[in-house]
Amino acid sequence: MKSFRIAILVVLFLAACGEKLIEKPENLIPKDKMVLILQEMALINAAKGVNLGILKDNGVEPTTYVFEKFGIDSAQFVISDRYYASLPAEYETIYIEVEASLEAKRIALEQEKKITDSLKLLESKRNKEGVLDSLKTKPATVKESRP
Repeated sequence: MKSFRIAILVVLFLAACGEKLIEKPENLIPKDKMVLILQEMALINAAKGVNLGILKDNGVEPTTYVFEKFGIDSAQFVISDRYYASLPAEYETIYIEVEASLEAKRIALEQEKKITDSLKLLESKRNKEGVLDSLKTKPATVKESRP
């Protein structure tokens, strides 16, 4: 009898979890576009933390920039974000994709930085060798005396 009650509670709990809390909005941002928007917002927020002065000097409002870039408005974003948040599994997959994409970009930038640093090091080494070569004096040539 006790296991029957537990089984009923589990079924009711699972049924409640599957219930949609928010209806799908008409102007829902597609999942793939939402991933790109969230990725861009993460990058912009990171830039704000590092170069806020540069953004202000150029008259760039980060959030407005992202919305204009993707052709959406703030209300559409908020409605779409709220809808996806009401579906935890869907929301998690969106953020996993965002995280994976950002990680891939981070790795690519690190590789590019390694290459750039290697090229700068090589150029610096060549410049030092050129300076050292120019500072070296050429050995005096010995004149042959003829008998």
